[in-house]
Amino acid sequence: MSDRTSNPLFDPKHRKAQTMMVHGGMERSQHGETSEAIFFNSGFVYPTSDSAEARFKGEEPGHIYSRFSNPTVEMFQQRAALLEGAEAARATATGMAAVTTAVMSQLRAGDHVVAARALFGGCRFVVETYMPRWGVESTLVDGRDPENFARAMKPNTKVVFVETPTNPTLELVDLKAVAEIAHAHGAVLIVDNVFATPIWQKPLELGADLVTYSATKHIDGQGRAMGGLILGRKELIEADIHTIIRQTGPSISPFNAWVLLKGLETLSLRVRAMTESAAKIADFLADHPKIESISYPFHPSHPQYELAKRQMGAGSTLVALTPKGGKQAAFALADALAIIAISNNLGDAKSIISHPATTTHQRFTPEEKMEMDITDGLLRLSVGLEDGDDLIADLSFGLDQV
Repeated sequence: MSDRTSNPLFDPKHRKAQTMMVHGGMERSQHGETSEAIFFNSGFVYPTSDSAEARFKGEEPGHIYSRFSNPTVEMFQQRAALLEGAEAARATATGMAAVTTAVMSQLRAGDHVVAARALFGGCRFVVETYMPRWGVESTLVDGRDPENFARAMKPNTKVVFVETPTNPTLELVDLKAVAEIAHAHGAVLIVDNVFATPIWQKPLELGADLVTYSATKHIDGQGRAMGGLILGRKELIEADIHTIIRQTGPSISPFNAWVLLKGLETLSLRVRAMTESAAKIADFLADHPKIESISYPFHPSHPQYELAKRQMGAGSTLVALTPKGGKQAAFALADALAIIAISNNLGDAKSIISHPATTTHQRFTPEEKMEMDITDGLLRLSVGLEDGDDLIADLSFGLDQV
């Protein structure tokens, strides 16, 4: 009689990423369900008092309380870790909860954090405004040149935080070079990998210690549920990061974890299709007479095109574009679109366009926006799963109105 445990593919390490996204982390109950179960319960019972004591001491496996330990959430975490190539993972209620938890977990009063200045507005708030309230000094640098990180490092620098490609201008940070700088100073490198997705960029392989995601974006990718992920070395995840989640409660609900778990099954298919359309759209926009500039990592016009080719597998799903005519032209273009919706989300099956200067980055001063190259004419386009030619036709009509 054959034994499937002798099959090499029984071991997840022999499976390719797409297979792991369908099967990774699966734990069936006694009912043998095909789809992962949702465990809505808040607590768990123990067979004996000795067992309860052993679980709380960490001497016996098993769940304790769904704020920090739940079977559905655990399946999501394990599958995400397999895809990322991480030793461990923890899920949170939102992407910003993931970023805040990851950064706070590595810092104490008197420490110093260095970050690239081109960040999503919420991420920059955590580094620039929130952490200094707790006695943590912060320095923001132009992340396009690794030497800027080297010059900013101090003896008390404990964290370097970047996102690449950046939101919304799609600048790149050389992860390998910055990781070497951070580690030479004993600091941890945290990378927000939302724009690239785990399909097109593997920060841990390039030297990062922790990776964060807003799983609300591509991982769900259908506008249904919010969530976040922190992935990386086991010693970091299972120490302070787990403790913060356990004691302060930025926890994901089992239902949202289940939705995101199912989202991982189709992540590669969706991201690849969206990326194919994004590349076509970038080519179209780059040649359009009413476009002042575009930014797309895998378009030859990108100033960091060679770096993009080295550290990314493809250009991903976002395109930054600036029509000629400033804010008035940007608004006219966005308002004329029939398929592409105006919203501040990204990574969705539906294509979305936003005006960062008046939405996600509106709180910044004109000088700060200029530092981040966020002009009044800049638009951020998140390419969805619609037919690529329809999206180009939609943009073409919109540009005719400019």
